[in-house]
Amino acid sequence: MQTTVRRLISIAGMSIAGLSLSHTSTAVLAQSNPTYIPFGPAKGSLYKPDSGPAPRVALVIMHRTANYLNHTGCRELSARGFMVLCMNNRFENNEIAVRWEQVPLDVKQGVAYLRKQPGISKIVLFGHSGGAPTMSFYQAVAENGTGYCKGSNKLVECGDDLADLPKADGIVFADAHPGNPAIVMRGINPSILSEHGLPVGINPALDPFNPKNGYNPNGPSTYSPAFQSAFFRAQAERVQELIISSQDKLARIRNKAYPFPDNDLIVMPGAGNPGAGPGGSVYLAALDPTVSLNSTVQPRKLLKNNGTVVTQIARMAFAPDRLAPLTNPTFDVGTKLFSLRSFMSANAVRATNSLDGIDHCSSNNSTVCAVQSISVPVLFAAMGAFIFIRDNEIHYEVAKSADKDYVVIEGANHGFAPCTACEQTPGQYSNSMRNFYNYVRDWINVRF
Repeated sequence: MQTTVRRLISIAGMSIAGLSLSHTSTAVLAQSNPTYIPFGPAKGSLYKPDSGPAPRVALVIMHRTANYLNHTGCRELSARGFMVLCMNNRFENNEIAVRWEQVPLDVKQGVAYLRKQPGISKIVLFGHSGGAPTMSFYQAVAENGTGYCKGSNKLVECGDDLADLPKADGIVFADAHPGNPAIVMRGINPSILSEHGLPVGINPALDPFNPKNGYNPNGPSTYSPAFQSAFFRAQAERVQELIISSQDKLARIRNKAYPFPDNDLIVMPGAGNPGAGPGGSVYLAALDPTVSLNSTVQPRKLLKNNGTVVTQIARMAFAPDRLAPLTNPTFDVGTKLFSLRSFMSANAVRATNSLDGIDHCSSNNSTVCAVQSISVPVLFAAMGAFIFIRDNEIHYEVAKSADKDYVVIEGANHGFAPCTACEQTPGQYSNSMRNFYNYVRDWINVRF
């Protein structure tokens, strides 16, 4: 079973749970000699254009845990005339160690460094996927102070060490997700019954891989509204149970009444392990194209493969996730591992259902919450072959910024490359990455 799973993973390409891995690339760099820069617990690679005018605008690219030193934006944006600082923060490839409220300290290092570079007059944050809540959290605190990230409604509050963060001048949100807690919740298989982190059975009424519930192993699935409602509610209930349990254990730790004096593990079977590769999680939106996350509500700008922009309802170019039934039950790929503190800090949120009943501002890891407190210009670019189309439309709708833009890139997968599995004719989406970065270039140049 494990051999079969790993073979499928190696050929699958982009998939839902591979969010943190798909952002890196080993392609030849646009800049011939990026400069490595240590930032204490963080590190970065500085990219500059190989030729042309000296850049006036610089970008910071960073994720919560992924290695972004060779993100596609490093070379693509430097090739388009910008200085680009690609960074890894102190929690690189270490989900269990994450303390979300410390991540802005590493973004701060990058922003402060770029402010000192000759000729640079504007700083733009670039938030791709999990980089979106990273950058939006930073800017929300920078603009509003630590009052933004404190309060009785927060599951975990920030510290005073986040005071006086230097502000950026704009943010590019590239296929932004609503926040890691929402993504964790939406990826959990609530039909898996577990005790002490061990799977002990399946609730058939909630099983997303049961054909009686609408699953189709040979193509797109179709789940009834009643099943979707029960599934989304059960996902939220499972997370709320984990929150209550974690709060109890942390209270016992504070009272010196727990076996460990500092922390403990949380094992979440059926939730997917982004660090293990593609597959693992269960997103109904990746199985059923009719789930509301897969299209805009209003006509929006759609950047076509030929470079033109039309205004219409944007629907996801769909290829069903065929790996989930194989990977979701496994430990290596289908199980999330957190510590009590990393779960509460970066991966927990209050909710009544995982679709539209999330109390986003109960977590500081929330793009949805942060953009409501940000005033600088913002661009939301959703990839047209991935599950965040509606999420990015919501970000656009609730964003406080007076200068805001939203566009869907036709046929692009989460890493901006064409979704070849979605194509009806060869090369149908071949320009997706070039179109995306050209749009970002033009958006920046018009404003800064």
